[in-house]
Amino acid sequence: MSMAEPRNLTANSAVPTRPVYEIARLSKTYARNSLTALTDVNLTLYEGEFVSVVGSSGCGKSTLLKIMAGLLPPTKGRVVLEGKPVSGPRADIGIMFQQATLLPWKTTVENIVLPIQIREGRVAAKAAIPRAMDLLELVGLGEFAHVYPGELSGGMAQRASICRMLIANPAVLLLDEPFSALDELTRDFMNMELQRICAEQNRTAFLVTHSLAEAVILSDRILVMKPRPGRIVEEILIDLPRPRTLEMVNTAHFGEIVSHIRDLLGKEAFQ
Repeated sequence: MSMAEPRNLTANSAVPTRPVYEIARLSKTYARNSLTALTDVNLTLYEGEFVSVVGSSGCGKSTLLKIMAGLLPPTKGRVVLEGKPVSGPRADIGIMFQQATLLPWKTTVENIVLPIQIREGRVAAKAAIPRAMDLLELVGLGEFAHVYPGELSGGMAQRASICRMLIANPAVLLLDEPFSALDELTRDFMNMELQRICAEQNRTAFLVTHSLAEAVILSDRILVMKPRPGRIVEEILIDLPRPRTLEMVNTAHFGEIVSHIRDLLGKEAFQ
């Protein structure tokens, strides 16, 4: 299941795709270089590909995502999105966190266009409302455009967050355990929704998760990280057909993939 080098193929396509996000020889240290959080990380995300990273707590998953988002500078290495170095937050990077973080005094649609308003002003935000309405229809929230966050369920709020992430048409989606706070049934539904949206819009996505089943059901590739210092030790190609369904979770092959990753994480934890 492991692969020595990343391939420029999605798991379900024989057609090469173009690289979107490229990381080379990335390292991150803290405390005047006395603590190494990440070392020698090499990663390429290809157009339309869904990649997840898994590993024990403290292995550097979230640090890696923050560097990719431009929220944290690397100590060493090359970090490039669409041919341009990532040196800070950018409009072509979509981010989604564990909590929806919708502003309670703004309506759903106002929350969605907020990134446009912050970067480009009120006029641009107003012009983006038709696109926001289209995105709300995409996630099944068309009737909730003008309600406030307090009137939305947890799953509905996260769907609104997906819209906010997509409003600027980003080149890459960075997802930091976006559904971990939801109940299991809602989380399953949201994963299927995320898969559908990424497929329909040919999105490139990178997910940080502690759930091995979530990583397998969503991903074309899974990166396994080892802690202290954090680095990628194995890359697993997920050969399940798309579209994925929740019924696949009960198949023997799905279980074999999850068991392989769990065994690898167990071995890494004691090395």
